Amino acid sequence: MPLFDHLGVTVADLDRAFAQWDPVLSALGCVTDGVELEGGIAWGSDGETELILFRALDPGPDAHPDRAPERERHRAGRMGWQHLAFAVDSRAEVDRLHAIALGAGWTSVRAPKVFRRFSDGYYASFVEDDNGIRIEFMHQPPRA
Repeated sequence: MPLFDHLGVTVADLDRAFAQWDPVLSALGCVTDGVELEGGIAWGSDGETELILFRALDPGPDAHPDRAPERERHRAGRMGWQHLAFAVDSRAEVDRLHAIALGAGWTSVRAPKVFRRFSDGYYASFVEDDNGIRIEFMHQPPRA
């Protein structure tokens, strides 16, 4: 049984978020039919675990179709979501996923590099979508 069953993330514009998240999640091996059910679109990776993007029930009066308004955007460091890290098999995969995310409209927060504060082999990058939702692609070689 997986540790997590699903993760839900609410976004200001579901169509825009789908356009940003689908290339990244597809590159990670997740699949979706792209159909909105009950206000969300889900991707699965193993037939059980899902990541679901939910349409905001009230995107606010100033909602812009291409970007959540600044007062609505999530801010890393405030209470709530910090980031979700996707563990991958190599540094090259971190680089590849980072490039895919940028091509899909994500913003680079930290370009791929070694983060020695975690270990000499911890290689990662961070990106944010239009909602301010941050994810990390990381590779940590097995410890000796």
